[in-house]
Amino acid sequence: MVEYRGCELPEDRYYDLDYVWVKPNGDGTYTIGVTDPAQTMAGRVQYASFRKPGTHRKAGKPVARLESGKWAGGIPAPFDGTVERINDKVAADPGLINVDPYEAAWLVVMRPDDPDHALDRLTYGPEAVEPLKAWIERYDVQCMRCAQ
Repeated sequence: MVEYRGCELPEDRYYDLDYVWVKPNGDGTYTIGVTDPAQTMAGRVQYASFRKPGTHRKAGKPVARLESGKWAGGIPAPFDGTVERINDKVAADPGLINVDPYEAAWLVVMRPDDPDHALDRLTYGPEAVEPLKAWIERYDVQCMRCAQ
């Protein structure tokens, strides 16, 4: 795990180099969540809504929507695919995103339409570190986690 300006950047994930991480599950599905720098920029997440399991999404279309006191926005699908599961814990307690964005606060699990090309638009961990550091610099982020 790389840490930069307090931001954790796990090297076992794929990144969209903006605010989404993706982790293969080994069964053809992928878990999707938001990065530590993104949750910091959003502030305390107060509301989370999700597309229902079984919903098909095109790459770039939101699979979830998060709202905080200072930000609201959709979390884009990293590839064309179907939402298989949502994180009920985050639905019940959206602030969990500010506590544990990489493990407990994953958002959705998706199955890509084209597994061979699902990760084509993403950058793998070690190669993503420098671009993510640049993102952190550009937005002047100093990561913080909220306490539960």
